[in-house]
Amino acid sequence: MDTYLTTPRLALRAFADTEADLDLVVELDSDPEVMRYLTGGRPQTRAEVRAGSFDRMLRTYSTGGFWATHLRGTGEFIGWHCLRPMGDSPGDLGYRLRRSAWGKGYAIEGARALIEKGFGELGLSRITANTMYVNDRSRSVMERAGLSHVRTYFEEFEDPIPGTELGEVEYELTREDWLTARAGHPAAEDSVGR
Repeated sequence: MDTYLTTPRLALRAFADTEADLDLVVELDSDPEVMRYLTGGRPQTRAEVRAGSFDRMLRTYSTGGFWATHLRGTGEFIGWHCLRPMGDSPGDLGYRLRRSAWGKGYAIEGARALIEKGFGELGLSRITANTMYVNDRSRSVMERAGLSHVRTYFEEFEDPIPGTELGEVEYELTREDWLTARAGHPAAEDSVGR
């Protein structure tokens, strides 16, 4: 496995344009609970995954990308993490994990590692993350990874899902705030493997 970065429990690697990697994403996006805040719980078909999310995952960006996330101890695929430029954000953070991996701190661990990489090695000035207002679990991950709520906004959707009426939220962490937090917690740099 060509590893992009590691943490104490996770290994993140680039997705490959293979049927095996496509199968992993199709399986992930087939779970109605995983897709609850994305499609209202409608599983994605193989064709939808191939033409949509998987093609995005294969792109490379000068300041990041999408990475398949595996447990270091077993090699098991548990989902993905991403950090990539999007809109006016030099680094937009995202994650999607299998239900079996929920509640174990993996989303936070991967997010923190990408934040370290983004501000440390990639020199980003700001990292953002977005989700539906009603997605409490994802909001908790953002907060525990060090991001703060900056706004709630409303978008028009062709086929809105339950909770859309409450809006979307944006969280962010600036390089300055990251440096200040690190100065107060110098051990933080030892918590993420390279």
